[in-house]
Amino acid sequence: MKKKIILIASGTVLAIIIGLIAAGNYFYNVAINRSQESVDLHGGGESVTVAKLLSEEEEQKKLEEITAWTEKQNFEIVEIKSEDGLKLKARFLKNANSSGKAVILAHGYKGNSEQMPGITKFYYDQGFDILKPDARGHGLSEGDYIGYGWHDRKDYVLWSKFLAKEAGAEDIFLHGFSMGAATVLMASGEKLPEQVKGIIADSGYTTVLEELSHQLKYLYNLPAFPVMQVTSVITNIRAGYTFAEASALDSVEKNRLPLLIIHGDKDALVPTEMGKRIFEIAKSDKELWIVPGAGHTEAYTIAEQEYQEKLMEFWTKATGK
Repeated sequence: MKKKIILIASGTVLAIIIGLIAAGNYFYNVAINRSQESVDLHGGGESVTVAKLLSEEEEQKKLEEITAWTEKQNFEIVEIKSEDGLKLKARFLKNANSSGKAVILAHGYKGNSEQMPGITKFYYDQGFDILKPDARGHGLSEGDYIGYGWHDRKDYVLWSKFLAKEAGAEDIFLHGFSMGAATVLMASGEKLPEQVKGIIADSGYTTVLEELSHQLKYLYNLPAFPVMQVTSVITNIRAGYTFAEASALDSVEKNRLPLLIIHGDKDALVPTEMGKRIFEIAKSDKELWIVPGAGHTEAYTIAEQEYQEKLMEFWTKATGK
């Protein structure tokens, strides 16, 4: 009888372990493994505020103007090699009336360097050179996994050096959205070139563990433990990082550059409280702007003029120019 109970218990434990490993591999393939398929994330839809903001006709006209401007620009495809040997590519736009300033724009999860046309045009109109990298595992860049900003943080150190050396940029700003925001926040804790003057993070998350746990809860109605821990171990084996170490909080705590944190108060994809916690832990010169009515990365759409004014004030304060 005792032997039978031990066998049943051992079988149950084995089945649980096999199930957890299978679940971990499944979530790795969904969330970490490179794929061209888009993912419907919780909180990723358009907010009520944005839907009501412009008429369909106004929205279409504005989109056509930005598209027409973008198509006229001569973006150059540039390349660097990462510390671990990946060929990383970016779109670079040299400003015909360069002010000596440059910005690196970081896209979000499953995005690419062709996105962010509105903010690209605004920066260009202010005399900035523009660099828009494809994150590893995205777009034209190599990589078979998504780093959620963690390994990308070192790539952004290299991209910053590229702008300083190859493009002669005197003042560089890193500006990211969603995963891109987490990327520039994580990069802020690294030794960046002296030309980097400030960090702008729009809708960034605290840690990869917290963000993926948040998505797991709403998309699958599952508790984070132990699925996230198992998936993290698998990610460490297959991609070389853990969810817990991939922390914007730890990086921001080490940052000494001016920091502008932007977050919508209706953000359900990356909860607004994450932006607040990042602000609280930061020790550098910092500003937190919570945008009323804005969902995930919607601040520029909802409050475009104020957003632009915030950026210009930030640049001036950061550079003294």
